[in-house]
Amino acid sequence: MELSDSAPRTEGRLKSLFWPSIQSADDVDYLGTQGFWICTLVAVLSFVLSLFSGHEVIGMLVLLFFYLGGVGVREHSPFAAAAVLALYVVDTVVVGPSVVRLMLAAVLFSNPRATWIASGWNPATNEAGSPPRLAETWSDKFTDSIPMWLWPKVRVVFYFFAIAMVMMEAVGVAMFLRHHK
Repeated sequence: MELSDSAPRTEGRLKSLFWPSIQSADDVDYLGTQGFWICTLVAVLSFVLSLFSGHEVIGMLVLLFFYLGGVGVREHSPFAAAAVLALYVVDTVVVGPSVVRLMLAAVLFSNPRATWIASGWNPATNEAGSPPRLAETWSDKFTDSIPMWLWPKVRVVFYFFAIAMVMMEAVGVAMFLRHHK
């Protein structure tokens, strides 16, 4: 008995990273999971870099922002995807682009499109329904169960938090530009 995905992917992994499309409920689920993992990776990398630079409090805020943004992306929130992309792009411009930052920004750029398409996906008119959310392994719980449970509880708080983070970033950019005149 094979335990791999029952439905084959409708597109390649690289295409789904940079220009996703949705042809089935499995694609909707895959894109949500992919966006969640990308945001989680950015959260952890940003946190570690903040620790090394001596900005622990900012690092915790950034970790929380990108993780909760990833939860929103997993639950197909276009606002969460756009907020995560906006903050990351502004930060990349301020800090300075690097190959890794540009690649992550390009992948984060696909999240708003994927969440917008997924939020409009209606499984009732397109097929039988969404794949079940699993909770058997740690990875299943982290990517399937926790976001489904957490997002309804933190969604409104995340909206205000995202606006505050973008405003703090804007103030930081203004101070940076003012200082370097």
